[in-house]
Amino acid sequence: MTHASASLPRTIRIHPDDNVAVVVNDGGLPAGTVLPDGLTLREHVPQGHKIALTDLAASAAVLRYNVAIGYAQQDIAAGSWVHERLLRMPAARALDGLPIATRQPAPLPPLEGYTFEGYRNPDGSVGTRNILAITTTVQCVAGVVDFAVQRIKAELLPKYPNVDDVVGLEHSYGCGVAIDAPDAIIPIRTLRNISLNPNFGGEVMVVSLGCEKLQPERLLPPGSIPILDERNVADVGLTANPELDVVCLQSEHHVGFMSMIDSILVTAEEHLERLNARRRETCPASELVVGVQCGGSDAFSGVTANPAVGFATDLLVRAGATVMFSEVTEVRDGIDQLTARAVNAEVAEAMIREMAWYDAYLDKGRVDRSANTTPGNKKGGLSNIVEKAMGSIIKSGTAPISGVLSPGEKLAQRGLIYAATPASDFICGTLQLAAGMNLHIFTTGRGTPYGLAECPVIKVATRSDLARRWHDLMDVNAGRIADGEIDIDGLGWELFRLMLEVASGRKTWAEHWKLANALTLFNPAPVT
Repeated sequence: MTHASASLPRTIRIHPDDNVAVVVNDGGLPAGTVLPDGLTLREHVPQGHKIALTDLAASAAVLRYNVAIGYAQQDIAAGSWVHERLLRMPAARALDGLPIATRQPAPLPPLEGYTFEGYRNPDGSVGTRNILAITTTVQCVAGVVDFAVQRIKAELLPKYPNVDDVVGLEHSYGCGVAIDAPDAIIPIRTLRNISLNPNFGGEVMVVSLGCEKLQPERLLPPGSIPILDERNVADVGLTANPELDVVCLQSEHHVGFMSMIDSILVTAEEHLERLNARRRETCPASELVVGVQCGGSDAFSGVTANPAVGFATDLLVRAGATVMFSEVTEVRDGIDQLTARAVNAEVAEAMIREMAWYDAYLDKGRVDRSANTTPGNKKGGLSNIVEKAMGSIIKSGTAPISGVLSPGEKLAQRGLIYAATPASDFICGTLQLAAGMNLHIFTTGRGTPYGLAECPVIKVATRSDLARRWHDLMDVNAGRIADGEIDIDGLGWELFRLMLEVASGRKTWAEHWKLANALTLFNPAPVT
């Protein structure tokens, strides 16, 4: 990488064997530009897009990250713009003959002494926020719950200053679906586990319509909610079956709309009183459960933001914390890298099963992984899903992968976890919430106002231009790496320390503006 003034041409070559480099300069570089190595550009190349460093013959492999991201459709002269229309995408890596737990790096030293101020929960988990969540069993009640939540925020929340927020867990599921279909377990367990997210303090409140297929007892069956004894300690045996705290809108005692709203407010106040009694306390960094994700990716995602997140991921794992990386189609082309990093054959085989399941899921829709890349990804310099995947995987760092989660499942271990999810930003975030995420890191190159009401989201810009323009939406500018102002390790440490501050209560920009995406359940089962 060239570190020079903004007026000089700058490019990034990831690996010494790469035969393309990415343009760093804002606005790109015009035809005739002479690079520091003497190469002259034959045409204008936009920022983030690739320049051929050598003459590439038709069918030659185009290498970035020292990986063949495509094959030249025609002869490409050195100094030319290498874009998607000039590349043939490689076939997907077969799921047999993969390296299994072959990469066993020397363990990194533990990272001790780092803490944050969090909320300890009766079940042993720790929250970074103190939120009342109102679970809904069906989309039919969403409007009523939203009306009630606005009333709660205006009339009740000021009385309970230690409660951060009230959120309705609205979703599009619950009825009009094949609820007994095998894959229906995915949305059901997703909503169940979101209701038990650490940021909700163990307070479970449900609003039901009454006639829906997803009845409250099916959503939260006996034994799924931790029981509290007189000392407010979880009964780990789960021997008791508590009665669910449900407001049913079709109940006969509701006469008129305001009767429903009043019932929700009365019930909510009971939970608010208990949540308000909670206080932050010092917790080790090992209690963090961090989900990492990227959206609106560009060619800088795998150069600046994602490598820095990967460095921070290693720091978190060294501190004993849990980190989830996800997005099936955005790791599929690097499956050999992941199975090699599995701690054992069982973990590697679990990753392979998730890839195979998703391959079959896409095949049912008569598409493949290439459907993942968006117009914005391509405008930002990513030619195809292979190139995008190489930059996405870097978020996972270098630690061994210790576990795998299927969609909607809840975490049961610490370390670096592969949580299999679709790559859709809002579906991935929803599934990571269900797994138990209490802090979210989201990198973006094109820009997105993404946020979650249920969990703080730290947004990392891949480019300085985006960070400048969206100065009050991006929390961290990773573009400083490309500008030569900071290295990957330095920004990784900066992210790690910021995570501890946000976990302790510091607000992110998304929280400041109260920007939040809807919960979007992944439902591969039929809709009736």
